[in-house]
Amino acid sequence: MRDYPQRFDVYDTTLRDGAQQEGLRLTVSDKLRIAKLLDQLGVGFIEGGWPGANPNDTAFFEAAAQLEFQHAVLTAFGATRKAGVQVEDDPLVQALIDAGTDVVCIVAKSHDEHVFRALKTTLEENLAMVRDTVAYLRSHGKRVFVDCEHFFDGYRANPEYALQVVRVSAEAGAEVVVLCDTNGGMLPTWVGEIVTQAVQTGANIGIHCHNDTGCAVANTLAAVDAGANHVQGTINGHGERTGNADLITVVADLQLKYGWPLTDSLKDASRIAHGIAGVTNVPVSGRQPYVGQSAFAHKGGLHASAIKVDANLYQHIDPGLVGNDMRMLVSDMAGRANVQIKGSELGYDLDGPNAARITDRVKAAEMEGYSYESADASFELVIRDELGLGQDFFKVLSWRVLTSNVVSPEGDSEAVVKLRIGDKVEALVGEGEGPLNALDVALRKGLEGTYPQVENFELTDYRVRILDQGHGTDAIVRTLIDATDGERTWTTVGVGNNVIEASWEALLDSYRWSLSVL
Repeated sequence: MRDYPQRFDVYDTTLRDGAQQEGLRLTVSDKLRIAKLLDQLGVGFIEGGWPGANPNDTAFFEAAAQLEFQHAVLTAFGATRKAGVQVEDDPLVQALIDAGTDVVCIVAKSHDEHVFRALKTTLEENLAMVRDTVAYLRSHGKRVFVDCEHFFDGYRANPEYALQVVRVSAEAGAEVVVLCDTNGGMLPTWVGEIVTQAVQTGANIGIHCHNDTGCAVANTLAAVDAGANHVQGTINGHGERTGNADLITVVADLQLKYGWPLTDSLKDASRIAHGIAGVTNVPVSGRQPYVGQSAFAHKGGLHASAIKVDANLYQHIDPGLVGNDMRMLVSDMAGRANVQIKGSELGYDLDGPNAARITDRVKAAEMEGYSYESADASFELVIRDELGLGQDFFKVLSWRVLTSNVVSPEGDSEAVVKLRIGDKVEALVGEGEGPLNALDVALRKGLEGTYPQVENFELTDYRVRILDQGHGTDAIVRTLIDATDGERTWTTVGVGNNVIEASWEALLDSYRWSLSVL
């Protein structure tokens, strides 16, 4: 493990390389919002896109000129001049100058076969393309980084030429020469050996890894150990195919494991990762290191017992260092300690007998198909019921729902819910798009007079799972419902012999929980 070098760059390429992810489409407005969040994380460089080659990116650089960054330097991405073209006559090189950024990163070929077959030129001309473009950009006052595309595969095919591209880049004035594992096929030991050779050229070496072997972060750290002083990656590992190195994981590893002082904002990492996910509409993986919802979640009873003694016994860091929280999951694997810790998270001090009783009830319910590890609201209702704190806000006496292929302006389904609130009994009719929506409309009609706060209640997500798949259409069904009142969010679970029954149970729990915690 290296000592912290005098210079070390954290370079984000979410807005350019990350945006190449399948199904990801970022508007100029999206990119501006993400850029602000990246700056809050404290990255040194933000690669905004390829001006001239992409109208959306050109518009971004025009708009981004108005942004004031506290930490980051905006960088424009481009390529070397075309073969056989004078550098001053290449419109894409000129677009890099017009982008108005202080730093420019250009991609260059470093694999001889790519020079022959993609550029259709000679090895000497490719070197001239690198030399001319770097020198020209430097003459216009730009700081220049060079991304050596397919460097590792190129080194294996022709190490002398790949290293020559590195030397020429540095001699022409490139501040950093970045070695790219463009195909993502390397392993850490291979990366370390090759980076060691590149460092001996005297160039300031960077690393850019893709995740096709599942080793992007490990390969990045191997490159750092071998002498790289510049790391590139994307937030949440966005990128084409399997993605790029997850930059938050890389930074957290270097800061929390190596002890390198890269950012004062690591405690905001979880907020920023989820904030960017909100813009891209690609959720953070629950199992994502450091910032995922499950990164510090504990399910096994043995874990919970140890955590009651010392949380660090089953956690590699304090979750607060990256803005995350420990979560205790309650499931059929739970022991009494899980229930007590989870109860404490929800504000309940559960003694031994109560914890034992709740644990037995949870395990019995999970045998029937319930799952409380993602349904805290339903679990809290179990606690309140076992502690005698449950309140009879309303009682559903009966319900039925009809769905038709005839669609009216109100929807295709009609529900009737017979409801008792206090001494009052009434039957409510609701129409909606689908059975659950119709039931929700009918229930809401009956509750609003007594509980006006339900007007703010909104279902935000709805997930269905078949539990015994071998049974086909008569299988047991579990549903999870996410809801909000504009200030809080919560999740409830329902299980039934059909999807409507299971969904209705989860919906009723959702209303009961929202009323019980006011």
